[in-house]
Amino acid sequence: MDARDVVDAGQARKLVIERELSHVKVGVFDVDGVLRGKYISREKFFSALDNGFGFCDVVLGWDVKDQLYDNASYTGWHTGYPDASVRIVPDTCRNLPLEGNALLFLGEFSNQAEQVCPRSLLKRVLTKASDMGLELFSAFEYEFFVFNETPHSVREKNYRNMVPMAPAEFGYSVIRNSAESDTYQMLLDLAEKMDFGLEGLHEETGPGVLEAAITYKDALRSADDAALFKTFTKVALQKENKMATFMARWSPDYPGQSGHIHLSIRDKAGKALFHDAAQAHNMSRTMRQFVGGLQKLMPEFLAMIAPTINSYRRLVPGYWAPTEASVGIDNRTCAIRIIPGSEKAQRLEYRIAAADANPYVILSAVIACGLWGIEHDADIETMVEGNAYDQLFPEHLQLPTNLMEAAQRFKTSNIARDYLGDEFVDHFAASREWEVREFRKHISHWELERYFEII
Repeated sequence: MDARDVVDAGQARKLVIERELSHVKVGVFDVDGVLRGKYISREKFFSALDNGFGFCDVVLGWDVKDQLYDNASYTGWHTGYPDASVRIVPDTCRNLPLEGNALLFLGEFSNQAEQVCPRSLLKRVLTKASDMGLELFSAFEYEFFVFNETPHSVREKNYRNMVPMAPAEFGYSVIRNSAESDTYQMLLDLAEKMDFGLEGLHEETGPGVLEAAITYKDALRSADDAALFKTFTKVALQKENKMATFMARWSPDYPGQSGHIHLSIRDKAGKALFHDAAQAHNMSRTMRQFVGGLQKLMPEFLAMIAPTINSYRRLVPGYWAPTEASVGIDNRTCAIRIIPGSEKAQRLEYRIAAADANPYVILSAVIACGLWGIEHDADIETMVEGNAYDQLFPEHLQLPTNLMEAAQRFKTSNIARDYLGDEFVDHFAASREWEVREFRKHISHWELERYFEII
């Protein structure tokens, strides 16, 4: 039996026994999309398949630097950071080829913690879609820079003068992907063995930047694949004394790094609901409603879409990232790109998405906004032709320009509360406010260089 064949607890037990594993790796994704986990013994794993296991809920109450939120509504010193119950999801079983014949299983927080668990959030949104007779399918594509550095060397260099895997811009280069074929092939093999297959992997424009397109699947599996791809791409490259970054924008000299999402909808019988050959650009009424919801709600859901301080370094004109809630037909200057095609190929590309977003969180936002559009008969307000950066948009389609503004818009969104729940909105908004306050404590090199002597 292979990991991808596991669908229930009995098969999970059988595979662990077949491989004679003494320990199994289990993990949960936190609010920022970081995989937190541990090895547990076979006996404990078998018990957890039936009864779940306890995992300290601090992983939902701290940031990416393990600093404790002082404003979290869900957990904190006031609760004593108890264990929260985690249920193992058998059909998330993945091979760990970088660890011999080891296995990984993802978990989800349950009970009260379920309300702020990112994977559980996406499942709730997908249940809403299912109740409407809809099935969502998606695929993520990521840009990421690769450096000939290690976690130690980047710190020793204070993140300056880092050496990229390749020296300069050379988009779609066959020379580069041939010269670095060992690294490319390693990533392609990893993706196949861990079952987040790649439809494409190529050199992007920039020193050492790659782009990977992950295979199209049902929305929940698509988010699993994206989150695991980010995690284990970093792991694999670090084992080669290289590092990948999925920051939205790591340097002022280069465009930011996207995490675009391709998405379509079918009904329960498998009929593609975005396609209508009788309409312009084959765009059905359902597609117009869905995209209309995305466009209208993008400003108030932006904290889920652009969740870090750094996210807003990417959202500037002329750097391949949208700056308003714009829509266009096959137009890469827009936030939402309509891709006309056959019944099978008709889809949208959510181009405002960056590589730094939590796949579960951002996909929840996209689907919730689209479902709202369908339920409220929304429509696309304006369609861009030409360069979206050169056009003026009404104020309500302009996006927050920083994380604090986005967090406040999100926190006061009644639609977000209706579709995502008060507990998640309060917790996520508080975590973004914390991120801003941590940033404001920081004195940048730019400030020192500009003001230290002269002011």
